Amino acid sequence: MSNSSPTALLLNVGHAMDHLFLLIFATAVAAIAADWGMVWEDLMPYTVGAFAMFGLGSLPAGRLGDLWGRRAMMVVFFLGMGVSGLLIATATGVWHLAVALTLMGVFASIYHPVGIPMLVQGASRPGFAIGVNGLAGNLGIAAAAILTGFLVKFFGWRMAFAVPAVLALVCAALFLAVVPRETVAPARRPRSQAELPRSIMARALAIMTLTSVSSSLIFNFTTNGNGQFLAERLRGVIDDPATLGALLAAVYTVASLAQLVVGKLIDRYPLKRIYLPIAAAQVPLFLLAAHAQGWTLYLLVLAFMIFVFGAIPFVDAMIVQYVDDRMRSRVAGIRLAVAFGMSSTAVYLLGPTVKAAGFSTLLLAMAVIAGVTTVFVSLLPGRPRTAAATVAPAPVQAG
Repeated sequence: MSNSSPTALLLNVGHAMDHLFLLIFATAVAAIAADWGMVWEDLMPYTVGAFAMFGLGSLPAGRLGDLWGRRAMMVVFFLGMGVSGLLIATATGVWHLAVALTLMGVFASIYHPVGIPMLVQGASRPGFAIGVNGLAGNLGIAAAAILTGFLVKFFGWRMAFAVPAVLALVCAALFLAVVPRETVAPARRPRSQAELPRSIMARALAIMTLTSVSSSLIFNFTTNGNGQFLAERLRGVIDDPATLGALLAAVYTVASLAQLVVGKLIDRYPLKRIYLPIAAAQVPLFLLAAHAQGWTLYLLVLAFMIFVFGAIPFVDAMIVQYVDDRMRSRVAGIRLAVAFGMSSTAVYLLGPTVKAAGFSTLLLAMAVIAGVTTVFVSLLPGRPRTAAATVAPAPVQAG
């Protein structure tokens, strides 16, 4: 499958849409809270169901992707995102909102264990394909900031959910029209790469899951908290919500370019050699940002988001390198269910933590988590020569 094909284009759009939907609420939460006479910190816990299901739903989604078909599951993804987005737009109270957000999380869980394995199957440069896909996902995060800010300011928070919902339904129709039907489910295809020794596979899967948990915690804390973080630290400098949204979108857009660089490096060098410095660099940047203010803070947010986004492709690259295509969706589903399920606590704790201790404490906690990620990455096993993958032609990994 070519990265320039209509299928790859729609899969990349799907990744952008997945992250856009998950972060509309974080950008619009202040407007929703004001509309309902609440403070945003008290409203944030109602979105925990969305992020919990984003993780837990990955397990059945991955299984269905391998055993039923990835094309069919992607159609369900687009349709589900559209319908749930419209339900959120019509919410009349906090529990209506919570249920609709949770339903959105169920459908959002489909993309990562299904869309990414579908994208890299047969790819000659899987690292670069993952990098481009990661860029698309992070542009979705940027779009969530700027599009939601614009729609909230001029049309109200409900339209911030309704407009992307309609776009998702259009994508569902396009996917049905242009993506070829699968002749056989992935689980029934011939093996495409050599089988790894059980000990190496177990160690790789354990580290894959641990790094996924810690990096997902950081991802959720930053992407869900950056909007309010900038609003607090830039107060008196920039107070317009649309301008703040544009500034945050600029951060995400620039930081997203790190995905392309990392994707190219993954195809050429051992994963550990690239991932280790990217994880370690986050620690001092979070520490510096904890007490910064104004434009200095803004530059530090840009810097740490470059490394946060730069770390995203690695777990997917590990799956491509260590797992045969026949079961990638299932393996991805297992690790995502654990990682995203546990990291959903970041969304639940974000509001109460900031309310009780402030953003400085949150940044210090993220520095600790980044340090833990660095330790996990240092334990990543090398890849034996006998396990060379036909779909992942990276060089042999040392130590």
